[in-house]
Amino acid sequence: MEVKFNVRRYDPESTNAVEHFQEYLMDMEDSSTVLDGLIRIREEVDGTLSLRCSCRSAICGSCAVRVNGEAGLACNTKIIDVLSGEGNTVTVEPAGNLPVVKDLVVDFEPFWEKVKAVEPWLQPAGEEPKTEYLAPDEDMLHLAGVVSCILCGACVSDCTVMEVDSNFLGPAALAKSYRFVGDPRDDSNQQRFKTLNEYGGVWDCTRCMKCVEVCPKGVAPMDRIMSLREKVMEAGYTNTNGARHANAFVDSVKHSGWLDELKLPIKSFGIFNIKAMIGLIPLAIRSQRAGKVPPIFHKSIPGVENVRRIFEKVETKK
Repeated sequence: MEVKFNVRRYDPESTNAVEHFQEYLMDMEDSSTVLDGLIRIREEVDGTLSLRCSCRSAICGSCAVRVNGEAGLACNTKIIDVLSGEGNTVTVEPAGNLPVVKDLVVDFEPFWEKVKAVEPWLQPAGEEPKTEYLAPDEDMLHLAGVVSCILCGACVSDCTVMEVDSNFLGPAALAKSYRFVGDPRDDSNQQRFKTLNEYGGVWDCTRCMKCVEVCPKGVAPMDRIMSLREKVMEAGYTNTNGARHANAFVDSVKHSGWLDELKLPIKSFGIFNIKAMIGLIPLAIRSQRAGKVPPIFHKSIPGVENVRRIFEKVETKK
């Protein structure tokens, strides 16, 4: 089949160093992957095209790019599954939220800095064992998913928070932090929780689900971040806007069966936080103009007692 590859190009050493798209028409097999196409372009058509790849088996993670606007591994993305529009077009761009070095190659230094910031190594306390640190299999089963992370950066590429706030640790680093928080051999949870509770930590995630959607290994970073939030609060770090927001959300639904959106910002930021309240005025005006202002009088839904029973059962299991 004939495929049109629409590849984003950028050469900082060029006299006209401007990002642009370049088209390549290639005859590909139905079983070909996007990486197969890119390698053929580099080897047979345009040797100046820069890209990263290694294992070609979805293990090393080095070929992470954006295909048709969504992050993924070029080596396990079949062309036939992503063809779009007339002319069998596949658009390939470098991973997002990281500086572009050249063409499809990005600088991973900011990525590694955030991973290092969560101290991704075991920090046991007490006397060092004579052989090795052991952990029962049943205590490690819940980490089976998160240890599958290959650090490809796909989740970081499409994280909507990192697009606007570079201080956010990001889904990859936070998932890696969960891996050690959940390890029974680690004894530094309190210090980890203190760091995760700060600005740029677990409370900055907006739960957009993009990291879950694009992860090629099913790590589900957002789920790990939500678990970290619970552990942070259980550790006593509840005096933050994020923790108060979570508690206010739960209290409202438990009380009336639905969310009282008028009280939510007050309970999250505190009624005496004048600066935060003033900052919400533009949002309130836009909401009113769009007809999205919640009702002033908050009534319980019919059958709210059933909702309360659900909460009681969940709380009892804890």
